[in-house]
Amino acid sequence: MPAAPTSESKVRSLLAEAVEALGGQERAGQVEMAEAVATAMETGEHLLVQAGTGTGKSLGYLVPSLLHEDRVVVATATLALQHQLVERDIPRLVDALRAKPGIDTSYAVLKGRSNYACLHRVREGAPDDQGTLIEAPTGSMGAEVIKLREWAESEAESGGTGERDHAPRHTDRIWRQVSVSARECLGRTRCPFGEECFAERARDKAAASSLIITNHSLLAIDAIEGVPMIPDYDTVVIDEAHEVVARITQAATDELAASDVERAARRAARYVEDAEADDLDDAAGALRDAIERTSAGRIDAIDVQLAEALILVRDAARACLGAIPKEKEGEADPGRNQAKAGLQEVFNTSERMASDLASDVLWRNDRETRHGGPQLCVAPLQVWGPMRDKLLADKTVVFTSATLMLGGDFTNVATSVGLKPSERVLAGGEELATEGDEVQPWRGIDVGSPFDYPKQSILYVAKHLPTPGRDGLGKPQLDEIVDLVDAADGRTLGLFSSRRAAEAAAEEVRQRLPHLTTLAQGDAQLAELQKQFVDDPHTILFGTLSLWQGLDVPGDTCQLVLIDRIPFPRPDDPLMSARQKAADQSGGNGFMQVAATHAALLLAQGAGRLIRTHTDRGVVAVLDPRLVTARYGSFLKASLPPMWTTTDPAVARGALKRLAAG
Repeated sequence: MPAAPTSESKVRSLLAEAVEALGGQERAGQVEMAEAVATAMETGEHLLVQAGTGTGKSLGYLVPSLLHEDRVVVATATLALQHQLVERDIPRLVDALRAKPGIDTSYAVLKGRSNYACLHRVREGAPDDQGTLIEAPTGSMGAEVIKLREWAESEAESGGTGERDHAPRHTDRIWRQVSVSARECLGRTRCPFGEECFAERARDKAAASSLIITNHSLLAIDAIEGVPMIPDYDTVVIDEAHEVVARITQAATDELAASDVERAARRAARYVEDAEADDLDDAAGALRDAIERTSAGRIDAIDVQLAEALILVRDAARACLGAIPKEKEGEADPGRNQAKAGLQEVFNTSERMASDLASDVLWRNDRETRHGGPQLCVAPLQVWGPMRDKLLADKTVVFTSATLMLGGDFTNVATSVGLKPSERVLAGGEELATEGDEVQPWRGIDVGSPFDYPKQSILYVAKHLPTPGRDGLGKPQLDEIVDLVDAADGRTLGLFSSRRAAEAAAEEVRQRLPHLTTLAQGDAQLAELQKQFVDDPHTILFGTLSLWQGLDVPGDTCQLVLIDRIPFPRPDDPLMSARQKAADQSGGNGFMQVAATHAALLLAQGAGRLIRTHTDRGVVAVLDPRLVTARYGSFLKASLPPMWTTTDPAVARGALKRLAAG
């Protein structure tokens, strides 16, 4: 009797069928990844997979996910990847495997409640700050709200999803008129439109599906904060895993301004009979005074005035919450829910800030909030502890990205998500060095890339330039940029560490190379800029951080990626500086563990914009000599694709001229 097929052989066979049905070709890295993911799901060992651009990593985890007997959650960082999975990769895979017996191909997308239109707000109106339902705002804002309401009704009639991504163009402010947060929601049983609710229908579909696509933030709320948002699952695949720490940190960050407290007091005033709302408004004034007396930046020790103001706000918010009478049976008042939600948020945040926990970082923003006035922010000092205790301890986790090996090793990323280097299971299956019941065994594999980086790309480091200073781009850097862009005849993506640097470079190129089209981030919407960049090869696009990741421009459009300086975090960044200080105090090297790791990740992502297909060719030019002169340069360089390297500007310009000539 033949032996039963192993999980690896099953996934290899199914992957081959899927690739053939999709008209693709077998890729060794994709096969290796799929087998490793299947093994991880079977054994419960965590897995880190670095899969370079062109590997086809989505199929590499989707095929074993569909074969897994229990529900799998796939979490992405960006909407772009989520859209690619849901609109292209998964439907094509499901069509290819639909006839296969025994495979559950059901899947669903799950987002936070505020990402769906709320039919109660659409049909009954949104409550104002006094709790009165406003059927429609006046003026141009009213016209936009009505347009969104009409769209939501058509979605309800046609069985659509009501997702914000599918809505007509709108601003955040307009969207809030047709959506609610989880705290503001009346609840399925109390809302008259509960059975039609887009968010509830999405949850129902997810509960009936074997594969759920969500985002890092919702995963963090569900797994780490303990708020049930996702139906039971035992395995999660975290794609774009290089961003997961930042996204979880963002999800766990709270903000508080005096205007937030004042708004909560106004909303509560309708529902409390005594002076509780007035007391909260008075506390808001005390908080405003305390914040204005606090210097911008990290707050290492809360002074007496700020501490007392936060306690005043906390206690007044708690008193307001207690003073709002409970709803009568069958009563559903969205204004009351909105008031309670605002009070609860103010209470939770002020209590967290007043606690002055060693595990948190508190700072004052130096920019105005959208309601006016400065703002306090609080974020976790680190997220590896909660990730280890609340995610890794309960689920099997597969982390994947094109950028996981920083400095040529998995250690930095593994430790940042809660895995210990001593827990790594090596290729030979050696025993773990760690003892005890809390061991989280993990494996790390690099399945490579199908691209031949040494032949397809050049890394040019401008060693002759001065080290970048705080004053922005100087004449030597601007001359270098113009020479390189001129040699490439356009075809340039410039990635800058600040908006000021991007704009200065764009202005210089416009003046000295007027025959080329130079675009700068901020000239138009990013999608429009990207379209212009793709449509005309004689175009230059200069921008900042948001261009570093996710921009996909294969072909002749981009043959030169310019990086003005090593993207270290700003020295005055409150959270990064606190993490660096904590690493130093624990006996580590804060600069390498925090600043250099942050820079390595962004450099790798930026350099990755160049080679997107087998036929792409080009140059990554780094205008910061420290990449080859500083001691940490080798760590940063080891994080980049293995490009052929030169410090000779003539070599770089010559290569670009040959490429431009075709």
